[in-house]
Amino acid sequence: MTEFTNMLQHFAAAVAANDGKGLAALFTTDGVYDDGFYGEYAGREAIARMLQHFHDTGRNFRWDFFDALTDGGTGYARYRFSYASKMPGSEGKPVVFEGVAHFTFREGLIERYSETFDRGMALAQQDFAPERIKRVLMKLADKQNAGAAAKEHLASLKQAG
Repeated sequence: MTEFTNMLQHFAAAVAANDGKGLAALFTTDGVYDDGFYGEYAGREAIARMLQHFHDTGRNFRWDFFDALTDGGTGYARYRFSYASKMPGSEGKPVVFEGVAHFTFREGLIERYSETFDRGMALAQQDFAPERIKRVLMKLADKQNAGAAAKEHLASLKQAG
């Protein structure tokens, strides 16, 4: 088993067990967890609080990583994530989605974690109203499009039009 695969197993186990201290210990002291729903959390204490927020809004978490690749400085893994919702009006609804996790490392610890997955699919499985899903997704699109790289793409579209 590779060091990265072992780290992924500890990562997934800590999330499932609501072990904020264990999850945070995988990160550098100033590490960042950029969650696809809740945003960025910097530092071990913030990462542990974010995990508690997961468990406040869901239960029975399972996170399976597969097809892991790393060069020692960067790592990627596909994943399947599931839980039962505890969100008001969606209590007990099962949610399953797949995504790709991106890790950067410093001195053997996670410096930054980010992910890509279909947020709309996850929200739809909880029977969120279409207007609510649209608001969430537009907020995420606005955040993405505010970045310099996205602005460059958008500007090139305006020039081509």
